Amino acid sequence: MRYPITLALGGIAALLAGPALAQEAPDPAAVPAHSVFVFNTLLFLIGGFLVMWMAAGFSMLEAGLVRSKNVTMQCTKNMGLFAIAALGYYVIGYLLMYPGDAWMIDGIIGAIGPAVLEPVGVAPDAADALDYAATGSDFFFQLMFCAATASIVSGALAERIKLWPFLIFTAVLTGIIYPIQASWKWGGGFLDQMGFLDFAGSTVVHSVGGWAALSGALILGARTGKYRDGQVLPMPGSNLPLAILGTFILWLGWFGFNGGSQLALGSVGDAADISRIFANTNTAAAGGAVAAMILTQLVYGKVDLTMVLNGALAGLVSITAEPLMPSLGAATLIGAVGGLIVVFAVPFLDRCKIDDVVGAIPVHLFAGIWGTIAVVLTNGEASIGTQILSIAIVGAFTFAATGALWLVLKATMGIRVSAEDELQGLDAAELGLEAYPEFGKGSQFV
Repeated sequence: MRYPITLALGGIAALLAGPALAQEAPDPAAVPAHSVFVFNTLLFLIGGFLVMWMAAGFSMLEAGLVRSKNVTMQCTKNMGLFAIAALGYYVIGYLLMYPGDAWMIDGIIGAIGPAVLEPVGVAPDAADALDYAATGSDFFFQLMFCAATASIVSGALAERIKLWPFLIFTAVLTGIIYPIQASWKWGGGFLDQMGFLDFAGSTVVHSVGGWAALSGALILGARTGKYRDGQVLPMPGSNLPLAILGTFILWLGWFGFNGGSQLALGSVGDAADISRIFANTNTAAAGGAVAAMILTQLVYGKVDLTMVLNGALAGLVSITAEPLMPSLGAATLIGAVGGLIVVFAVPFLDRCKIDDVVGAIPVHLFAGIWGTIAVVLTNGEASIGTQILSIAIVGAFTFAATGALWLVLKATMGIRVSAEDELQGLDAAELGLEAYPEFGKGSQFV
């Protein structure tokens, strides 16, 4: 009986081994010529939905760092801003940012019109860019970056801004302001022609969100009671575990943010580069978190968790301008500097009486500037003069444009809730959610 069983097992093994051996050596002729198009499109789609998941991260981070009476308002703002960004970027933003040969003012102002996708079931010879990716995947991927910019503003201005003026601001920011400045670099505009380098958006995305938040915070003013008699009144967040969850979601989404910005997955080199970007992105976040942890222990005598969370995010922002070229050690140090920046910048803003509820300005503006300058440390093609000039141009444009928009909204419809509404909480005052018995009838919509 032993020999028939042995023969049978050998035959089964041979049958199983046959296809496996065949798969190990595919016929090169069987690889379609348009595989680059397919793999690039797949990269954009996967990267895009990872960046989209960052919207949940921003929502949870903000919900955890605001007081309980404003949690629902922050969730509402984040839901609204994402939807409005999607529509604004479709209606006008995408062509403003990527006009191709249709610039209205060459290198400065793109084209006007809605985004248009390729037809259903498009044939290879009819694709818009067979050597690149599907238009729909590119639109989807870039839209997620646009929405992330508005999310940065939301947290900084929490607990005292009205809902509808904020959403109107979001529509203009994502439909016009963000796409115009992004076209200067990523759309092939004048900053790109100058040699400005910003791989995934330390300036184009993060500092733009930071500048918009800064202009808004200056015009809106601080929360009532935040600064009193020369003292800073602590206003602890509602749920630190929720803030931690939001941070880790953002950390995860950043792999799509930076990895997808390689913009190609059609070769061995591209695949290796994306893996390198993932590793550098991760270690920069770790460097930022550890640096913030150590520095807060040294400065305050104990670790400050909110600083550690923002230190990790600052590390991510810092590496975003150049996540490919650094070694793991250099990426860790770049991220660590971002973490140190946050620890010093948060009290600096308080001394200036600039109220940023979640630390968005230190994380996205200050660390974004640092990350953009740090490109020169690892990329020999970068010019320190060009990097600094580009930061200044984008910053001046964004601060002026968003500041003017905030002033118009303030003059026409008002942007700040009343002192009574702020004390009551925006969940009740703006959304009708009575969460506190002293202000209503218990937890219910009224």
